[in-house]
Amino acid sequence: MTGGTANANGLERYGAALMGTFGTPLAVIERGEGSWVWDAEGKRYLDLLGGIAVNALGHADPEWVAAVASQAGRLAHISNFFATEPQIRLAERLLEVTVAPAGSRVFLCNSGTEANEAALKMVRLTGRTRVLALEEAFH
Repeated sequence: MTGGTANANGLERYGAALMGTFGTPLAVIERGEGSWVWDAEGKRYLDLLGGIAVNALGHADPEWVAAVASQAGRLAHISNFFATEPQIRLAERLLEVTVAPAGSRVFLCNSGTEANEAALKMVRLTGRTRVLALEEAFH
């Protein structure tokens, strides 16, 4: 996939500056739109990985971009020592759509690892001794 000078140059710079923990990249991707991405040479690829399974809406979805830009224009990130209105609204909506039992609360976390750790802590807290796990699952 490298063949062109822009990709080759970018990959050479990548090799000199990054550890290559995940191997040698196949190309330098510059932009995406929906399910498609374009490399430094302008060649289009169908992103069958969905950005490693995190781009359910595709690349550069206009509504998502507008929502992120709007929020970033007000507040990009804040410590969990504070609450934000979007955080509260999300938790309330999750409780609503999951038809959670009265008194349920939400724990918002940033990774599957953090979610699993919290789940194991809840198992211990409640005195339960069994945990359901899926084989060959991501987390």
